[in-house]
Amino acid sequence: MSAVNRRVQELDTIAAVLPLERRDELAELLTDQDVETLRHLVNEGMGDNTLRALTSDLAYLQAWSLAATHVSLPWPAPEALLLKFVAHHLWQPQQRESDPDHGMPADVERSLRDQGFLRTTGPHAPDTVRRRLATWSTLTKWRGMSGHFSSPALKSAIRLAVRATPRPRKRKSAKAVTGDVLARMLATCNTDRLPDLRDRAILMVAFASGGRRRSEIAALRTEQLTVEAPVAVDNGPPLPSLAVHLGRTKTSGADQDEIVYLTGRPVEALNTWLAAARIDKGSVFRAIDRWGNVSRRAIDPKAVNDIVKLRARKAGLDPTEFSAHGLRSGYLTEAANRGIPLPEAMEQSRHRSVQQASDYYNSATRRSGRAARLV
Repeated sequence: MSAVNRRVQELDTIAAVLPLERRDELAELLTDQDVETLRHLVNEGMGDNTLRALTSDLAYLQAWSLAATHVSLPWPAPEALLLKFVAHHLWQPQQRESDPDHGMPADVERSLRDQGFLRTTGPHAPDTVRRRLATWSTLTKWRGMSGHFSSPALKSAIRLAVRATPRPRKRKSAKAVTGDVLARMLATCNTDRLPDLRDRAILMVAFASGGRRRSEIAALRTEQLTVEAPVAVDNGPPLPSLAVHLGRTKTSGADQDEIVYLTGRPVEALNTWLAAARIDKGSVFRAIDRWGNVSRRAIDPKAVNDIVKLRARKAGLDPTEFSAHGLRSGYLTEAANRGIPLPEAMEQSRHRSVQQASDYYNSATRRSGRAARLV
């Protein structure tokens, strides 16, 4: 059996826990030691999303190394290679006009583009470069080695490159999906067709549960839902209630079970979808083919983003201004608009960082506050 075929089979064992795209290409790019490291991390119980990000970054680093140096990544990497990585990814478009050798060489760029690793033109975002260097550093440490990732030369190179090529920081979603925007999107889900019932449930559950990440919505299973006692309200019948056990999330500890609650309309929308799709176990949100057949497999996290954009377009909004992350920022923005205290909103959104949560919260309160109306 060839080394590539062996790695294909080993990647299959990882895919049972961590679904991998481009498995055959990864088997050619990654070394035996790379695959063994990934298998070790799966066995250690690392979160699926973290593993996907690490695998994606590792594949990119290996593809870049092969294109730029014609050999696989060395472990540990010499400082010169780290500086080369920065120089290839953080460069000045103006300088390239007078110096064609500035930045990433044309043959390296062409190789990465042909393999599907490069889709845009121009220098990379500084955050992307920092993340990939952090992945490189982390994998180096897991191999029991030390690198040059904290060297003054590398830090200085990144600092100077970022300063020379300033890029405005953009939110993941240009606009927040606040209550009024959500209402317009939900109005497009006004039939009993399965896609409408599913999308309505996705939008309401993702928003009302604190602005859940698209990965959390896509991975939601019926086993995570627990029926709670109805919630009593004034002048009306009790409201149905559900507890959603998120398990380990992006910001929680390894052994911490995050729980959020749904009450009222989101619960009704979710129950309606589950009943119509005849789902009583397994994945909650699933793909639907053009004949109306419901898949047994969960939807992809990207599909949640596509649904938000589709409903924005149908509602007469600009879909380029909205993404799945807009549900998360929109929840906190709406909480601020309704006067809900930030700590109470964070209990539902499960934000760990007050500073990060308050960025959305404070923007809403500042717009409507007295300080903005002095004149």
